[in-house]
Amino acid sequence: MGIGVLCGLLAGAMWGIVFIAPAYLSAFTPLQLTVGRYLAYGVIALVLLAPRLRALLASLSRADLYALVRHALAGNLVYYVLLAYGVQYAGVGPTSLIVGMVPLVVTLLGRHDHGAVPLRRMLAPLLLVAVGIACINIDTFMHAPVDASGIAIAGGVLCATGALLCWSWYALDNARYLKNNPRFGSSEWSALYGLATGVLSLVLAPFAFWDISGPVAGERDWTVFWACNALLALGASVIGNHFWNVASRRVPVTLTGQLILFETLFALLYGCIYRGAGPRPLELAAIALLIAGVAWSVRLHGAVGNDKIISPGAELH
Repeated sequence: MGIGVLCGLLAGAMWGIVFIAPAYLSAFTPLQLTVGRYLAYGVIALVLLAPRLRALLASLSRADLYALVRHALAGNLVYYVLLAYGVQYAGVGPTSLIVGMVPLVVTLLGRHDHGAVPLRRMLAPLLLVAVGIACINIDTFMHAPVDASGIAIAGGVLCATGALLCWSWYALDNARYLKNNPRFGSSEWSALYGLATGVLSLVLAPFAFWDISGPVAGERDWTVFWACNALLALGASVIGNHFWNVASRRVPVTLTGQLILFETLFALLYGCIYRGAGPRPLELAAIALLIAGVAWSVRLHGAVGNDKIISPGAELH
């Protein structure tokens, strides 16, 4: 389980960079950012799988294909589009407040899974997590005022809620599928996942890029756009998803939900670097609370001997 926690931390370090890209590439639409990132992910996955692609595809069952499609949609495409539109219409504060509840939702939805710690024992660390998330979002509200109509804000809140549900469901379903299918290595499943996302992105590409004109068209640097998305695809999608798959196989889903908080912590760190300023008092409080909550959850899960949940033959790939 220690390896699983470490891999969860490394996945969070990779995923945290995706929050900088929309700010850096603000001249592009959310759909363009999403399709660009995942087209690049699909190309990289195709290159990685090329030597064994035919044999690997032949080994996939109908259930495997269905899992890859639903994970590509829920965990990548639909989630990222909804998140981007949530920020655009409701603002960073409300969107981060809603999506920041992913760890709590995953923990609650996975409370009956094998290896889960009883919910009553998780209340204290979950409370620390909730307070930490509240600190992050109070700080966000204070420093990122929303300038939008009530209808736009309501639409953004609905999009953010959809993103929350998409990622929570994906995290649970992916963890359960990997535990039940140890024949797939974590790197193999990540590459297949990327290939499926790339194929679906190719279908969406005409809708994303049919009109590249507009009031900010002159501000769009397509070389920078594709370079950034290639880096995101390699770092956040390929490497980050590989680490996440290892973590998903080795820890119970209740702890998986807590490990997602590493993404929040690294996003906060990268945001401070991007704006050229250190963390504010509420951000420092949030960091301390989130780390304490995750560490407490790890200790609770370790106490019940969750090393037994690893499927026989499952190795670190």
